[in-house]
Amino acid sequence: MLKALTELFDRAFADERTATAEERQHGVQLATALLLVEVERADFSEDITEHEETFRLLKSFFELSDEDAELLVQDAREEADYAASLQQFTRRLHDALTPDEKLRIVEMLWKVALADDHLDKHEDHLVRKIADLLYVSHGDLIRIRNRVTGAAAG
Repeated sequence: MLKALTELFDRAFADERTATAEERQHGVQLATALLLVEVERADFSEDITEHEETFRLLKSFFELSDEDAELLVQDAREEADYAASLQQFTRRLHDALTPDEKLRIVEMLWKVALADDHLDKHEDHLVRKIADLLYVSHGDLIRIRNRVTGAAAG
């Protein structure tokens, strides 16, 4: 199963001329979900609140059914278990997404990191690292974090 996921992901980004729109969209969804799962795991504790936020954000952002969102999260967890580096995922997202979409991804990362009302230093570091790999400016990163923090407090 993992090999099939990896092959699908690789096909989705290998060559835009040969990848179907569906394969490409699934690749973007899987890469995004994997990053959210990695933020969930960054503080080394399983938190149902963070998992629920990941599910909710993916469902909303990609307009998925409950079943499709759950399958996406499951696939992302399996892929994350064997991923050697985030760079292969962020590089592909950087190439595939618009600047506004990248900002929305960073916003989702902050929302997952802050879902349990605590920003662990490992979560903070990982969100910053991913934003850097997506070429999101430091100013945008902080602006988004402050907006998410303000929304959570309000």
